[in-house]
Amino acid sequence: MNDLTHNQESKARGGNTARLYRMVMDKHVCPYGLKAKWLLEKNGYSVEDHHLTTREETDAFKQKHDVKTTPQVFIGDERIGGYDALRAHFGNPLPDDGEKSYQPVIAVFAVAFGLALALSWWAFGTPLTIRAAEWFVAFSMAMLAMLKLQDVEQFSSMFLGYDLLAKRWVPYAYLYPFMEAGAAILMAGRLLPWLSIPVALFIGTIGAASVIYAVYIQKREIKCACVGGSGNVPLGFVSLTENLAMMAMGIWMLVRPAVL
Repeated sequence: MNDLTHNQESKARGGNTARLYRMVMDKHVCPYGLKAKWLLEKNGYSVEDHHLTTREETDAFKQKHDVKTTPQVFIGDERIGGYDALRAHFGNPLPDDGEKSYQPVIAVFAVAFGLALALSWWAFGTPLTIRAAEWFVAFSMAMLAMLKLQDVEQFSSMFLGYDLLAKRWVPYAYLYPFMEAGAAILMAGRLLPWLSIPVALFIGTIGAASVIYAVYIQKREIKCACVGGSGNVPLGFVSLTENLAMMAMGIWMLVRPAVL
């Protein structure tokens, strides 16, 4: 790009130009470099994109600018830093490590709700059916169980911190996600109710009692094991709701064995 074209593009973008140095090699393209380039362009910057194509070139760049990582962004004479620093520069910093967030459970419930409505619409011609509500609970249980099953060892360690039964019988901490997944799958198809209903009522009741005791009686602030180790969801209302939903689903299927 010649100087005239470059100047015209800069003016079109508001006169802002940034220099980006990122690793672009045959077998590795830095994902944070791509994110940084996209973020700069999104905020109206013309990007002078400098590729670091070898390990030697990358190490030389780090030594020259006394930095430990790439990519690195410069705006004017100021070094902004890497992708995290660039996000902070634009007023949208990444959450701190360990920061509490309900995003994992919101994602689970939102996807489960969408699946339930879509399946109901396909099966009955309308998304608003009792079966949609049943599927929503079953799908939510199944996805939460799947998150726990990704790392049962980590889940069991977190679960033992507050579950009343697991503290007395450790194998229950390992069995719980399999029981939750099995009950959810059977309930989704209303299969083997003689098995799924007692399991849901049992684990839901123990879980609800454990949350109430740990959070509302002991006043503890601990991490919930409901999404396994994939997020920092605080133990409390969400976990209690999950357990109460399992109990309600079990009671509902016991009272109304076959409803559309």
